[in-house]
Amino acid sequence: MLSVRNLSKSFSGPRSKAVLKDISFDLAAGEYVAIMGESGIGKSTLLNLIAGLDRADSGQVVLDGADLCALGDDALTLLRRRQMGFVFQAYHVLPYLSVAQNVALPLALNRAPKDAATARVAALLRAVRLQDRGESLPRELSGGEMQRVAVARALVHAPRLVFADEPTGNLDPESAREVLSLLRECVKAGGAAGVLVTHSPMAAATADRVYTLTQDGLTPA
Repeated sequence: MLSVRNLSKSFSGPRSKAVLKDISFDLAAGEYVAIMGESGIGKSTLLNLIAGLDRADSGQVVLDGADLCALGDDALTLLRRRQMGFVFQAYHVLPYLSVAQNVALPLALNRAPKDAATARVAALLRAVRLQDRGESLPRELSGGEMQRVAVARALVHAPRLVFADEPTGNLDPESAREVLSLLRECVKAGGAAGVLVTHSPMAAATADRVYTLTQDGLTPA
């Protein structure tokens, strides 16, 4: 489903350096992989390149036959909106919207019919065990609950590809284990593929495969 080939990226400036060089891997539908590495090694940069949020210097990212590196900005935005979901370390839950409204955002952007959207939001809230918190505001939630909202929001529109960038970095160990379990469970249940970027061995252990990113490239752990 996803093929990354010889992806390279450098940043220019006074301390110009190659961040990523000749990165290649494949990801099948239903597969969940983790990419580990030290802080600053380029894990988030790699995720941004795969998602089309940043442009590579060279290489290819092919999702379901579409070469993302050849698409324009508008086409990439539409593809991300329809086929990708994102879970970040900082939650990015909108404080003035209820839990249900936060989860429904991708459906609104994709102009899903109201009745179908309502049913889908309810299903995802059940999946992340927040079925009784739909009308709550984010300020009424714990950190673990807010991250579960973020997981539901990332998956509500049934994306083909889900990215999680240090999703448990702000959570206590118990909440982290719960969120990691739910993330894997929900990705698998939806038939999506998942890429988890982390420095945590506990988080990486939930993946089907683990890669290690170093200055020398990406290798199976």
